[in-house]
Amino acid sequence: MARLIYFAIASLDGYIEDEQGRFDWAAPGPDAHSFANELERSVGTNLYGRRMYETMAVWETDPALAAQSPETRDFAAAWRAVDKIVYSTTLAEVSTSRTRLERRFDPYAVRELKASAEADVTVAGAELAAHALRAGLVDEYQLFLAPALVGGGKRALPDGLRLDLELLDQRSFSDGMIFLRYAVASPA
Repeated sequence: MARLIYFAIASLDGYIEDEQGRFDWAAPGPDAHSFANELERSVGTNLYGRRMYETMAVWETDPALAAQSPETRDFAAAWRAVDKIVYSTTLAEVSTSRTRLERRFDPYAVRELKASAEADVTVAGAELAAHALRAGLVDEYQLFLAPALVGGGKRALPDGLRLDLELLDQRSFSDGMIFLRYAVASPA
């Protein structure tokens, strides 16, 4: 059975984007990016909401992004190799390969996906992740904390959720970014 992993890059004060919708402060340095690339290679399917999918689709649709560095080239290749499911009621069609569109998030279907998947599944994007978190589907959190305070914006984790977590791994990188990996110990 595959794990469902909530993957996010957040500011130290817990936001995935600031009040203007920017996340330029979240760009990882080369060593953090290389580590994230390794994580992406272990994934079989990424679950996205519309906004996160549109943000991530550039890894396939914008060759200039991949050409910026060896780390970005490596990530683009890893991202294109993974299956993607996009949940949206407004998106007319998807623009990337290995991608399918679903009109609603179905916790039962995600449980079935976890049970049948040969590789782990990630959920990215705070709004979609909140649905998975509240449904008790997330097995693990993989959070990169950026060395920035942004003071407001879109929160990485939803209010009203209480879980006990077990620290599995922690790493720091030369750019000041910190990686934290937690397993869900038990519902509180």
